[in-house]
Amino acid sequence: MTDRIEVAATELRPLLEEFIVWARTNAPDSSPELAGAAALWHRISFSANVGTWKRAGLRELLLDQMPKVVEDPDVAADGLVTALESYLTFLSEHGKLTAASDPLPDLLGELADLEDEFIESMEELIGDDDADEDDEDEEEEGGDLGDFEPFADELADLETIRLRPDSELATAARAVPLIAKARDLAVWVGSGRHVGEETLLSEAEVGEALDIVGLPKPASGEDVPQLWNIWNLAVDLEFIEPAGDDTVSVRDDTGEWPFDDDEDVLDAWMLGLHSIDYGDPELDDDDLTMALAGLTRGLLVRLLLAGGSRELDDLRQELAEAAADLDEELGAEAWSAATDHYGDPLAPVLDWLVGYGMVAVAGEVRLTPLGIEGVVHLADDADIELDARPAIESMTAHDLLTLSAELPEEEADTEFAAWMELREPGRAAEELLEAAAEDDGDALIRVQAASVVGTLGEDAIPAWQEALKEPSLRPYAATHLSQLEVEDAPEPTQDDTHWLILDMWTISAGLGRAEFVSSLRDIGPDLLNELLEVIWKIPHAHVEELLDLISQVHPDKQVAKAAKRALFKARSVAS
Repeated sequence: MTDRIEVAATELRPLLEEFIVWARTNAPDSSPELAGAAALWHRISFSANVGTWKRAGLRELLLDQMPKVVEDPDVAADGLVTALESYLTFLSEHGKLTAASDPLPDLLGELADLEDEFIESMEELIGDDDADEDDEDEEEEGGDLGDFEPFADELADLETIRLRPDSELATAARAVPLIAKARDLAVWVGSGRHVGEETLLSEAEVGEALDIVGLPKPASGEDVPQLWNIWNLAVDLEFIEPAGDDTVSVRDDTGEWPFDDDEDVLDAWMLGLHSIDYGDPELDDDDLTMALAGLTRGLLVRLLLAGGSRELDDLRQELAEAAADLDEELGAEAWSAATDHYGDPLAPVLDWLVGYGMVAVAGEVRLTPLGIEGVVHLADDADIELDARPAIESMTAHDLLTLSAELPEEEADTEFAAWMELREPGRAAEELLEAAAEDDGDALIRVQAASVVGTLGEDAIPAWQEALKEPSLRPYAATHLSQLEVEDAPEPTQDDTHWLILDMWTISAGLGRAEFVSSLRDIGPDLLNELLEVIWKIPHAHVEELLDLISQVHPDKQVAKAAKRALFKARSVAS
């Protein structure tokens, strides 16, 4: 069944991507996720072709198959039929509904006829779920061995995690053995290779593929899960792509791996990150296999919590206890079965993680820089907050300014101090002001950069003089050069002052309505009215939205009217 699911998913992927784009405009109320799930099970169970749909198949799909596999019957009851109507319409409009299908009106009519029965079947499932609420809550609390949620508080309490520079990570990713194997397998697949419905490759082809990736050949008839894991990785990496019905091809640039560009390399590595789940033990008994689901992620999160390394024996013992605690009925039995099968339940886990460049093993298990990067991403995917930052030496000025905007003042000062220790003051000023000039709409970054550079005194003069050329920075440069009494420096103008005011309003508006109104009241209505008479002329990125906001929130009606007049003038000039 696993092979058939992979084949079906591979065939459907490009079709569903097209449908998602089409649905945004043509069926915005439909759910591509629901349609995709139904299309996958339809292809697996009722059709040899992703484009062939029959009324009888729809009935079996909705009333027999989907009740067995839906994750959320409430969501399915609300949207599955509508999603399928949109999906079939998309297939028809794009000529992807085969001639062997029933006509679209017949299919849509059948869906309409089936809707009430389908909703009833979903309501029965909802009723069953409510009856078993206590069991469900217990299950949700437990999750699987790879659930990060039970560790959320501990992860949040970790000291700052420093991530290595992209150049260093890309160098490590280029050397990942499993990606090289996936590349070699994809290149062997070649262009337009036919794959089977029950098994992807014939027995002879399996033998060739095993030679290509360097795996031993099993006895005749034995399964080769390691090969299929590498095949699945090649699909995840987009090295292997669907090329038609029961046909796959290598992507054109696959043979160029490892790529020259660091960003391309890390993008590819990240595409395959979730392949870590392929490291979980696979046993003959599906229930025992499921009892150890998430083992690889469970190992990774424990390594991160321990500062990056653990003794292998201690880690093995803790995970064995976790498996037994999580599934009191099957956990210990599954661990024993994995021990018999692999010699060590962690053997396939560590083989895959070492092969994907995430851990090193020598008596203890240690996260590599790639491993730390990967676990941080996995935690983020699970909505777990971590304090992860780039290494100081690899942090760009823009990274520093963006990060510091989100930190308490004391922490931000510490980051700035550590970053500036690595640079001459003049060079630090240049980098910070160049970063501030990247987006003239980012007032907070601009104010931060000017504030820090302002502490560098005369060392920053050349950088301030260069910043005079940038309209968004000129007000700050003129102000600081004047304070430094630099000869021939331009005096700040009234327009410069107005720009600074607009920057401060922008920042206070971002803090919320109360903060914004408070900042306006500090000015006073008379001075504010005077400002509104002239400030609309400033070509600031946020002048129109600020004037509009003042007109809406200021409690003084005269000020609000003045803001509306100023907004009208600003819009007239802009048009």
